[in-house]
Amino acid sequence: MNLDTTTLIAILAMAAVTYFTRIAGLFVADRLVLTGRAKAAFDAIPPAVLVAVIAPTALTTGWAEAIAAAITAVAAFRLPLLGTVAVGVVAVVVLRNLI
Repeated sequence: MNLDTTTLIAILAMAAVTYFTRIAGLFVADRLVLTGRAKAAFDAIPPAVLVAVIAPTALTTGWAEAIAAAITAVAAFRLPLLGTVAVGVVAVVVLRNLI
């Protein structure tokens, strides 16, 4: 296998930029003082990213997974994280056996 020098430089540059943006985010986040709407927007980022990752998979794999995702979303409002995960796993197993 031959590795082109240009390809290697591009990979290393992309790795450096990715690393820099992650580290810079940690340093900048500690210095931000957020209030009101800005704090609400920053607090909404983790659930939005989670939904963006989970929704395409849940909605394209089948009815059992889509229904289980809806059940898990409802459970997430009432249960802690471990309980929500347990409800989600049980819902997928039961619905896959029924549907």
